[in-house]
Amino acid sequence: MIRTVAAAYHLGRHVGVGMFTALAELGVARMTPPRDPEDAAARLASALGAVADAHDLVVRVSGELPREPAVLVSNHVSYLDPLAILSVVPAIPIAKREVADWPVIGGIARALGITFVDRAEPWSRVRALMRVHATLAAKTSVLTFPEGTTTDGSRVLPFQRGCFGIAARLDRPVVPVAIRYDDPRTAWTDQAAFLPHYLAHARRPRCGVHVMFAPALYARTGEAPERFAARARAAIARLLERSVDARSRVRVPPSRPDSVLPAA
Repeated sequence: MIRTVAAAYHLGRHVGVGMFTALAELGVARMTPPRDPEDAAARLASALGAVADAHDLVVRVSGELPREPAVLVSNHVSYLDPLAILSVVPAIPIAKREVADWPVIGGIARALGITFVDRAEPWSRVRALMRVHATLAAKTSVLTFPEGTTTDGSRVLPFQRGCFGIAARLDRPVVPVAIRYDDPRTAWTDQAAFLPHYLAHARRPRCGVHVMFAPALYARTGEAPERFAARARAAIARLLERSVDARSRVRVPPSRPDSVLPAA
């Protein structure tokens, strides 16, 4: 009985405060559009940080934060990943097209210039990469999840190569970011419906997450994007392996250039 009451209390507080905070941020974003990508990234970081605080998302950070505009690449576990990462480092994320239709959050994303991509449409991927190029050229960081889908956090899927070629052409660093949640139930996988998963998450008192930054990587002379992607993936795998104990090792299949997915 006590647990049920506590869960109901946390659910009401997180959903209520989170919705109020998100609506307030949406109103501000619509009334005063961002001046440029850097302004959009800073305001998006502030908005998502406020939503994260409203849901008692506790972020622990290790490693050195990027000192210059970069491509942030991370393993993908949950819809909470952008909240955790962008509350620490402002950037413009790449999101799947469906996010644009999410209540409130989709509105904030559209108003603040998030890059959306429909991976089933080749031209949509091309447009997204063009936006990434323009954002990096404007000296603003980009956040991408090159696995292309979420996992339960026990493995790192092959990386798509698209943003790595752009980083190489513009001589921008790639910063590998590893993310691990204290509660494995936070993972959003297996085509789980968003609303039931979110409500179950909101019933918990808090959510702890460890965000780990690896040293920046630069493209080597003549290096193919697939090789660059494989190096970043290996760096994330090493961070994850160090963060777990001997009873729960991260499974990472060997990375080969021919196993990397096509550009996205």
